[in-house]
Amino acid sequence: MSSTAHFSTKDRILGAAEELFAQFGFTGTSLRQVTSRADVNIAAVNYHFGSKENLVNEVFRRRMDEMTAQRMSALKTALAERPGELEPILAAFVEPALALAQDRNGGGAFVRVIARAYAEKNDSLRKFLSDHYGHVLREFAKAIAIAVPGLSKEELYWRLDFLAGSLTYAMADFGLIKRPAGVTEQAHRERAARELIRFAAAGFKS
Repeated sequence: MSSTAHFSTKDRILGAAEELFAQFGFTGTSLRQVTSRADVNIAAVNYHFGSKENLVNEVFRRRMDEMTAQRMSALKTALAERPGELEPILAAFVEPALALAQDRNGGGAFVRVIARAYAEKNDSLRKFLSDHYGHVLREFAKAIAIAVPGLSKEELYWRLDFLAGSLTYAMADFGLIKRPAGVTEQAHRERAARELIRFAAAGFKS
């Protein structure tokens, strides 16, 4: 019973923080707002996270760990089953991120949190993300370099940056293309993934 309560409190804090960070940004959100939204006291935040900085990091870790595992598993499968092909590598990068964006359990809020991370200069958060998830981009870069051997390292990283930016935009789903009436969210997401993969593959091969 105590372990369930422990998880419940921590998860409520993370959910509240994610919603508030999405709405007000990192600097614009106070711990008092988080505790009020989560219906906990400040001692609970200090116990589970220690500081606001660590709370920000853990909001990202909660989503990023699962997405990273899915990406790396899909990349491993792509390299084993379709070696030398670019599109399966790109699919391994794109599809888990778009699935996260469509997740009804806070996926939309987390996409807005990602947008906040781009907009706000948070050096601590950027270091955390680089330290914990930078290896993912490096693994994909190595795989793409094998599939497109003519690219220099600089060209490869430029194009990978552009792919990451395009993917973030697609995750936000506020572009020109809207989900048509009668089309499910899953079907719309799958179409977005196909189009982005095709677009990115052309860019990497150009």
